[in-house]
Amino acid sequence: MEITFHGAARTVTGSQHLLEVNGRRILLDCGLYQGPREESKDRNRHLPFDAARVDTLILSHAHIDHSGNIPNLVKSGFKGDIITTSATRDLCSIMLRDSAKIQESDIDYLNKKRRRDRLPPLEPIYTTADAVASLKQFIGISYERPYQVAPGVTLTFYDAGHVLGSAIVALDIEENPGGRPTRLVFSGDLGRAKRPILNDPVFLEEADILILESTYGDREHPDDEDTDHRLEDIIRDTIKQGGKVIVPAFAVGRTQELVYRLNNLVERRDLPANLQVYVDSPLAIDVTQVFRSHPEAYDDEIAEVLLTDRDRDPFGFSMMRYTRSAEESKELNFLRQPAVIISASGMAEVGRILHHLKNNIEDPRSTILITGFQAEHTLGRRLVEGEKRVKIFGEDYDVRARVVALNGLSGHADRSELIAWARHLKQPPRQTFLVHGEPDAAMALADSLSVQLGFPSVHVPEMHQRFTL
Repeated sequence: MEITFHGAARTVTGSQHLLEVNGRRILLDCGLYQGPREESKDRNRHLPFDAARVDTLILSHAHIDHSGNIPNLVKSGFKGDIITTSATRDLCSIMLRDSAKIQESDIDYLNKKRRRDRLPPLEPIYTTADAVASLKQFIGISYERPYQVAPGVTLTFYDAGHVLGSAIVALDIEENPGGRPTRLVFSGDLGRAKRPILNDPVFLEEADILILESTYGDREHPDDEDTDHRLEDIIRDTIKQGGKVIVPAFAVGRTQELVYRLNNLVERRDLPANLQVYVDSPLAIDVTQVFRSHPEAYDDEIAEVLLTDRDRDPFGFSMMRYTRSAEESKELNFLRQPAVIISASGMAEVGRILHHLKNNIEDPRSTILITGFQAEHTLGRRLVEGEKRVKIFGEDYDVRARVVALNGLSGHADRSELIAWARHLKQPPRQTFLVHGEPDAAMALADSLSVQLGFPSVHVPEMHQRFTL
């Protein structure tokens, strides 16, 4: 049995891990790499393995850095099943088509310039037709329902608590008939306990081989109560100054949590009842409908809200507006009163959020609120790191708006939470691999697992590094 780490190795994007066992090739996730533009295009377009030789894809969750290159995988010759949870399948039906549309739009824009320069046209990594075709290969299964994916390989999903439908992947592998099975566990992205909306991550007791995310392996999150207070203070301060709060937010998970928290703050009268809140993302609107369709993933808190909230909707309140059309989005540019505008993408690389940043980034009354991890080389990362001048749509803008990072909203477990999850294993895994983390974070977590928990063999794999298990 061998595994090769083709993505999310010493970085947080492009999750792809290829497992070879019992004569079969099983791919864990097939995400898009997000980094410098030209590097990203090249890496995403050219898969580092023969897609036609992959037998099965197991998908941990719907975020684009885990699912976004599936249409290219299918386009490149993959014919096998794509196995995931039912909620993830429903989310991917929306998100992969949206990803294709963004690529097509970007390519159309570039090709207009190339035609003027008499250069040959470019092609997107995949098209909407490719995305739709890939959906035919999806199979949705429930949590904690064993499913045979290959001879001697049984898959069980457990709730990861990271985003709707997210799963911890457990593979029970029999390499020798009659011998003791090997349990390989891939955490996917682990969520956090006692968070709103979703169930807590499930603790597992057994893992012979562990592949664990390490996004926040070197830091701690503030507690939840502090997060709500800070969110309230940021909005109140900005409103007082007459500015707008511009929030780049992931369409899956982060947007829904923000709306839920704002709903609660308005219900408690901690924020004014006439606060104007806009969710300007067609993708987020569609995703929110999927959230409403999967109440089995909700925790007890949401169930109570559904019974007691006067609007009977944790994802909306009287002064909140979902804007779908381009015309509605453009109208937000002319708002004179203070408002909160939530828009994708979460790392401020593409989408409508760029227009809102362009129109407000030079306004000292306004606040840019960063609510999630920002990968290297993204606009969101440059803002968090305090750059005073940034490019948006190829033009330079001075950053005069206040930039605030609210890390307490992260959907990823922090260092202590990752260690607590790993501590529930009855025996240390014989091998542990840390993925989905930048080098400092992964190395710090590796040290903690070795020293605090006595894990004997902890690796931080390089890109394309291969291991015998």
